[in-house]
Amino acid sequence: MAAVEAEKKVEVEEEQEKKEKAGELLFCGGTCWDAIGRRKGSIEGNLVSPTRLRPLLGVNIRFVATGCASCHCVALDVEGRCYTWGRNEKGQLGHGDTLQRDRPTVVSELLKYKVTKAASGRSHTVVVTADGNSLSFGWNKHGQLGSGSVRNEIESSPVRCLVSEVKNTACGADFTAWLSSVEGASILTAGLPQYGQLGHGTDNEYNTKDSSVRLAYEAQPRPKAIASLAGETIVKVACGANHTVAVDSNGFVYTWGFGGYGRLVLNILLGHREQKDEWSPRRVDVFQRHNVLPPDAVVSAGSVNSACTAAGGQLYMWGKIKTTGDDWMYPKPLMDLSGWNIRCMDSGSMHHFVGADSSCISWGHAQYGELGFGPTGQKSSATPKKVDILEGMHVISVACGSGLSMVIVDRTNAGDRLDQLDVYDGKGSGEGSEEPESKTVAKQTTKKGAVKASNNSKKRKKSKDSSDSEDEESDDDDSENGEEQPNGQAEKKSQGGKGSNRGQGKGAAKPVRGRGRPPSANKSSQPPPQAKTGKRGRPRKS
Repeated sequence: MAAVEAEKKVEVEEEQEKKEKAGELLFCGGTCWDAIGRRKGSIEGNLVSPTRLRPLLGVNIRFVATGCASCHCVALDVEGRCYTWGRNEKGQLGHGDTLQRDRPTVVSELLKYKVTKAASGRSHTVVVTADGNSLSFGWNKHGQLGSGSVRNEIESSPVRCLVSEVKNTACGADFTAWLSSVEGASILTAGLPQYGQLGHGTDNEYNTKDSSVRLAYEAQPRPKAIASLAGETIVKVACGANHTVAVDSNGFVYTWGFGGYGRLVLNILLGHREQKDEWSPRRVDVFQRHNVLPPDAVVSAGSVNSACTAAGGQLYMWGKIKTTGDDWMYPKPLMDLSGWNIRCMDSGSMHHFVGADSSCISWGHAQYGELGFGPTGQKSSATPKKVDILEGMHVISVACGSGLSMVIVDRTNAGDRLDQLDVYDGKGSGEGSEEPESKTVAKQTTKKGAVKASNNSKKRKKSKDSSDSEDEESDDDDSENGEEQPNGQAEKKSQGGKGSNRGQGKGAAKPVRGRGRPPSANKSSQPPPQAKTGKRGRPRKS
C-alpha cells in the first residue's frame, strides 16, 4: 500500500513539474493542409522559420502532439484546454464536422475535461484526461478510436475509449496504444493489426471471399492488453506508422510491428537484424545489462525509424535514417549529438527535432520548411544542425508531423526575441476559433514571409515536378478513397521521398559539432533574431 501511495505521489509531482514547464508554441512547415504529402494542389505559404500563431499568443502551452503520418496538430494549455487545427477530412479535429481549420481552435466538447496528454494518427486523435479517462475522434475504419465499435467509420466528435486509469497514449498511422496503471495491463492497443503493430501475436489476416485470394485484416476496435507484457510495467511508448517501441520500468526496450521498408531493401525498423514483421513484443538486445534506458530517457518513432537515449544520454537510432544510403539494421549511436543533454525529441515522416541544452537541433529530408532553417537556410540536411533563430532559447517540448514541426519555448529566457518572430494569422477568419486574450502584436510579417515562401516554392517547382514525388507519403491519399476499400486492405507503404538533400543557397544553419558540447566563445553576444539573412556558414554537403 505504501508503494502505491509513493508511486502516486511521484506521479503528482511529475504532473506539477510538467505543468510549470509551459511556454510559447512555435510552428514551422506547410500550411496547405489538403496538399501536404500529396501530388496535387499548390504548395505555397510554407512557414520556413519558427513562427508564432496568433490565436495562441501569450497562451501557456504545456504539451503539443502530432504524428509521423499526421497533417493535423494538437496543443494543450496549462488549464487543460485542447486546441486542434489542420486537415480534417475524417473529423480528426473533434469539432463535430469535417471543415479544415487553419487556426488553433478549442475543442468545445472537451472543455468539461482537463486534458493532459494527446496523440494523433493519420486521421484520428486520442486524448487523455486528468482523471485517467481517454477520448478519441476521427477515422475509425480500423477501430483505432478504441470505442469498441466500427459501426461509425467517422466520429467527428469525441467518443469514450474503453480504457481506464490511462496515463499516456501514442498513435500510429491507423492504430493506438494506451499506457495504463492497471496491474497486468500496463499497455493496451487497438486498430489495424496488418503488420503485427498491435502486439497480440497475429495480423488478423483473412480472405475476403472463400473463392478469392484478396486479403483483408480484421479490425481490433476494443483496446486489448498485450498478454506477453502482462508481467512488465510499460512506462514509455512511441508509435511509428506501423511499428511500436516501448520501454519497461527496468529500462528494457521492446519493439514490434513492421520490420522492413518496401521489402526490397534492408531496413530493420525494429532493431533485431532481421527483415520480418514481429507480431509480438521482442526485446532489443542492445539495451540490456549496462546500457538499459534511464527513467528520464527520450523515446521517439518516425515513419520508418526509431530512436531513444540510453546510458549517458547517448542518442541511438535505427531503421531508415536517410533517403539514400544504407539503413541501420540495429541501434547505433548518433555521434553528432554525443555530449549533448537531450531533453526532448520527436520524429516526423523523415525529419527529426531535438531540444538539447540551450539549442534546438533538426535534420532530415524536408519539403515544406519543417526543419526551420529559414528562407536563406538549406531545405534538407543529412546531418544534425542548429536552428539558428532559436539558439539560446530553452526548448521545453517538440512534436513532428508530416511536413510540419512544433516547438514549445520557455519565455523566461527568450526576452523580447519572441516579439521579433513572425506571426501567422491563418487563412480562416470565420471558423469560430476561440482566441484567448493577449496583447496586440504590432508587428505582422506574415505577408512578407508568405511572399518569400511563395518565391522559394516557384524556384523549386521544376525540381519538384521531376522528383520521385510519388514516394512522398502517398499513404495519405487513402484518406480520400479509403471508404471504397475493404476493411484493413493493404495500403501503400511509402513514407518518405527521394528528394535532394542539397541546400538552397548560402546561409545554411550551423552544423552541430561532433563529440562534446559546441564551443561557447561565440555565444557571448547573441545575434538579433531579426537578422535572418545575416552572415552564416556555407551549407554542409550531405
